Amino acid sequence: MEYKPTIGLEIHAELETQTKMFSRSCNDSEESSPNVNITPVDLAHPGTLPVVNKEAVKKVIMVGVALEGEIADFTEFDRKNYFYPDIPKGYQISQYKYPLVSGGKIAGVKLTRIHLEEDTGTSQHKDDYSLVNYNRAGVPLMELVTEPVITSSEEASKFAKEFQLLLQYLGVSKANMEKGEMRLEANISVSSDDKFGTKVEVKNLNSFRSLEKAIDFEIKRQIALLENGEKVVQETRGWHDEKQVTFSQRNKEYAEDYRYFPDPDIPKLKISEIADFNIKELPELPWQRRERYQKYELGNDQVEMLVSDMSLGEYFDGEVKNAPLEEVKIISNYITSDLVGLGGFGKVSTGNLKDLAKLVTSGTLSSRGAKDTLKILYEEGGDTEKVAQKNNLIQQSDEGPLLEIVNKILSENNSVVEEYKNGKESSLQFLIGQGMKETKGSANPQVLAKLIKELIGA
Repeated sequence: MEYKPTIGLEIHAELETQTKMFSRSCNDSEESSPNVNITPVDLAHPGTLPVVNKEAVKKVIMVGVALEGEIADFTEFDRKNYFYPDIPKGYQISQYKYPLVSGGKIAGVKLTRIHLEEDTGTSQHKDDYSLVNYNRAGVPLMELVTEPVITSSEEASKFAKEFQLLLQYLGVSKANMEKGEMRLEANISVSSDDKFGTKVEVKNLNSFRSLEKAIDFEIKRQIALLENGEKVVQETRGWHDEKQVTFSQRNKEYAEDYRYFPDPDIPKLKISEIADFNIKELPELPWQRRERYQKYELGNDQVEMLVSDMSLGEYFDGEVKNAPLEEVKIISNYITSDLVGLGGFGKVSTGNLKDLAKLVTSGTLSSRGAKDTLKILYEEGGDTEKVAQKNNLIQQSDEGPLLEIVNKILSENNSVVEEYKNGKESSLQFLIGQGMKETKGSANPQVLAKLIKELIGA
C-alpha cells in the first residue's frame, strides 16, 4: 500500500527589537547573567500594565507584505492559559482569532497565518532540580503556520531555509537557530487515501538537518504502525538527535485547552489608523536577488551561495557594478571559491577583486598569478596591481626575455620536440608547462606557445 505524507510547519522567530514585547525590559540574546532583563510587567505583578511594542508589530507586517499575505485591519492580543515553570505570568500573551497576517506564500508553500506573541523563559535541568532564567520571557516572538501542503522533508527544509533568509534580508530577526532565535515544529501525518491521517507534532527542532531527519523518521514510524494494524496517536513528540528518533512527550493540546480570551489590559489595534504600519517599500528580497544573479549566467551553486550569505552578496554587488559579463564571472568565482575557501574576506578590501578581474582579462595576470595575488591580499591587503608587481606575479608577455627561456627548454627536451613534430599535440602542452615552471608561472602561455611553434618550425 502506498502512503502519502502530509506536513505542515510552525516556525517561531524572535524579533530583533530593543525592548521586549510588552515591557521596557532589554531584549538582549547575548546576556549571560540570568534574570537581569526582567521587570514586574514581565511577571504580571498586580498593578502592572503591558504596552504593545510598535516596532515588533511593524516587523511582522513587513514579513506579511513580503509574502503577499492579507494584513489585518483589526487585531487584538489574547491570553493563552497554561502553566509551565518558564512562563512567569501563568499565561502567554498571543493572538488567536485575529492574527496580524493571513495567507501568503513562500517557496511554493501556502501559509495559514502569521501572528505575534511573547516568548517564554528558559529552563536548565540539573540532576535533581531545575533552574529558570526569565531573560527571554516576553521577547517578541513571531509564529508562522503553513497550510498542510508539504509532502517531503526536502520541501520542508527548503521552505524553512527560504523563510530564514527572508527574516534576515528584512532585518526583522537574526534567526540564528543555534541561539534559539528561530525554532521549527513539524506536524506530520500519513494516509493511504485522500483524507488526512492522524497528526503528530514534533517540537523544538533546532536545525534544518534535524527537521529533515525527524520528518523522515516520523513518516516511517507512522507507516509501520498502520502496516501492523495499529493506530497513530495524536500527540506531541520530541526529537532525540543522538538516537535519531522521535519520542513521546505529551498528548496534543487543543485550542479549548488554553481557554483563550482577549487580554483586558491591552487595547485593540486598528492597523490602518497607525501611519507606521503602512508599509510601502521593502529591501530586496531573497528571491529577487536570486533572479537578478541568474541574469549574470552564474552557476546555480554560486547564485545560492551569494544569496544565502548576505555579506558575500553585498560585496559581490559592489565589485561587479558596471563590470562586463566576463569580469562578473571571474569575480564570482574568486568570491565563492577562493575567498570562501580562505574563510572570509580577511584584508581583501573594496575594489580588490574588480581590479583582479581586469588584470586577468587584460592578460596582465595569469589564472595562477591571480590566485596567488588574492591570497596575499587576503593576508596583507593592499593595492591589487602593486601586490602582483611586488611579488613578481605579473604575466610576462614580452617575447624578448621569453625567447631565451624557450630556446633552453627546446634544447633540453629534444625527444619531446620530435614527438610534437610527428603530430603529438600533447607534447606542446608539456613544453609550455616547462616554460611556466621555468618562469615560476609568470609567463604568458599564449606567447610561449607562439614562440615554441615558431622555433620548431611547426
